[in-house]
Amino acid sequence: MRSSQNIILRIPRSVSKGLFSDRHGIQYSSTSKPRLTAEYCLDLVRQHDYENFLCTLLLPSQSRTSAFAIRAFNIEIAKVQDQVSDPHLGRMRMKFWEESVEKMYVEDTPNHPVAIELHRATKRHKLSKRYLKRLISARAGRLTSAAFPDMEAVEHYAELSVSSVYYLLLEASGIENIHADHTASHLGKAHGIVNLIRSVPYHAQQKVVALPQDVLLQHNVPHEMVLRTSCTAGLKEAVFDIAARAKQHLDKARSLSNSLPKSAYPLFLPAVAIDSYLERLRLKGFDIFDTTLQKRNSLLPFLLFWNKLVSKY
Repeated sequence: MRSSQNIILRIPRSVSKGLFSDRHGIQYSSTSKPRLTAEYCLDLVRQHDYENFLCTLLLPSQSRTSAFAIRAFNIEIAKVQDQVSDPHLGRMRMKFWEESVEKMYVEDTPNHPVAIELHRATKRHKLSKRYLKRLISARAGRLTSAAFPDMEAVEHYAELSVSSVYYLLLEASGIENIHADHTASHLGKAHGIVNLIRSVPYHAQQKVVALPQDVLLQHNVPHEMVLRTSCTAGLKEAVFDIAARAKQHLDKARSLSNSLPKSAYPLFLPAVAIDSYLERLRLKGFDIFDTTLQKRNSLLPFLLFWNKLVSKY
């Protein structure tokens, strides 16, 4: 068991001056200068969420900084499960972020670079507190169990933990459109399902099977088979079914494009990365343990830029 005193967040050199420790012994940059806190968020997204880092770079300048703050916040709470082995410590970290969100809305922001930058975004764009709290509660609920009983549970988790990010990005861009909301919901579900598929090799190393149990049972795939990282015919069929659900949501999100304001298109550029991964997975015969699937797609920056130029996602 790791004690909370051993949990140290990596801080970019540009913001490493002046550290302070919170009550859990976790260190943060004490600076509140806008340029440094914004750079911290950008570096955090670049290090831990490269595909969304590329997508966020292509957003309009007036919303880009806030978008990086939103994604950095999502990363901070998503990392909690990997940072601690004791669920109690994880709940303490989630409690810190719950309190931080509450304080942001009463002008009492904690001296943490992500909290500071997110507070600026909430003031600038009037971001909804409920979406920030959804992100925390969704992740907190996964601290004690990573298993999903069925695909409906996966979709519900994706709605809370991924679609909420898209709703916040829409708010940061000043977009109020029911079709954009529906697009965000479907794209978030597609994104969340793909994230689950991509996490299978990592979870297997942690002796965790996160794939929905109903799909595994349908294809007679025992947990031991997944943990041995052996992609049998049954497991490939299970992955196919899960990927097919992601593709359905992706197709639905794209079918709404003609009903959206053009300003919403850049927010949904992650659809390009999702589609690219699903195609690569198909070409590998749905062998989730094929190591090439864990590598970055070198063509992705070009694909994203091209789709932005032609107003597609």
